[in-house]
This record gives sequence, structure tokens and C-alpha cells, in this order.
Amino acid sequence: MVKAIPEGYHSITPYLVVNNASAAIDFYKRAFEARETYRHPSPDGKSIVNAELRIGDSIVLLSDEFPHGACLSPKSIGGTAVTLHIYTEDVDKIFNQAVKAGATVVMPVMDMFWGDRYGQVKDPFGHNWSIATHKQDLSQEEIQKAGESVLKEMMDSQKSE
Repeated sequence: MVKAIPEGYHSITPYLVVNNASAAIDFYKRAFEARETYRHPSPDGKSIVNAELRIGDSIVLLSDEFPHGACLSPKSIGGTAVTLHIYTEDVDKIFNQAVKAGATVVMPVMDMFWGDRYGQVKDPFGHNWSIATHKQDLSQEEIQKAGESVLKEMMDSQKSE
């Protein structure tokens, strides 16, 4: 019997569009320890129609952009509204590895009020990634209270500038 959700996939799987999928695959291998499990090149061999990578226990799909089919990368559309989130055993290691591989720091790694050690990078292809290690289990009430305090501090510092 065929499974409705293939083995190894989750209910939601990100599908990234990039300009230069081969270079992106190499970057994700260096930055996030991705393993390439599948690559489908175009008939002329110049593009990747579909590729499958495994990062931790999750699959990320990607392809080159195909402008004639309205399949555009963040660089072609001028940004992205999506951030991909990675939970890992060692956020500092993966974050630094991503930066060394060519990612740009958006937010340095720090301990956050919701119990994660967390940072953000932008990859060379225009996609945003947040990377975290969960350090502390907190109740929703504790998170909300701590969050209100942090947001109040931020708003107060903006007023004084």
C-alpha cells in the first residue's frame, strides 16, 4: 500500500527556489550538514529541476528558478517573507558553520526569553534561517511574562533614541 505521506517526510516540507541549485546544495552541506538524497537535472544538464536534501530528521526540497514558470528565487523577487527554523543539539556550532560557509549574520546567537539559545542567518541565496537549541522548558505564562518584559525594554530604548 502506498503511503499518503512518503517515508521520511513530515506534513509540511519546505521547497526552496534558488538561483544556482548546485551551489546551494554545496552550501547547505557545509552550513547545515545536509545530505543530498536525490537530484533531478534538466534535460540539458544546466539546471536542477528537483533535489532532495536531509537536514537532521527533515527533508528540504529545492530547485533552480524557472522564470518562465513563475518559479523565482528570493534574489529575483527582492527578498523573502519566510524563515526556515532548525533545531539542533549545538546551535553555536551550526550557526558558526553556516557563517563560515558564507551565510550573513542577521541576529547573533543568544539565550532567548522563550527558553531557546537562538540566532538567525541569511544564506547566500536569499533564504532566512533561524537556528536554535532548546535549553529550558517554560510555561506559556512564563514565556509571555518574559516576552512582555523584553518587548517593553525594546520599546523604551527606541523612544530614547
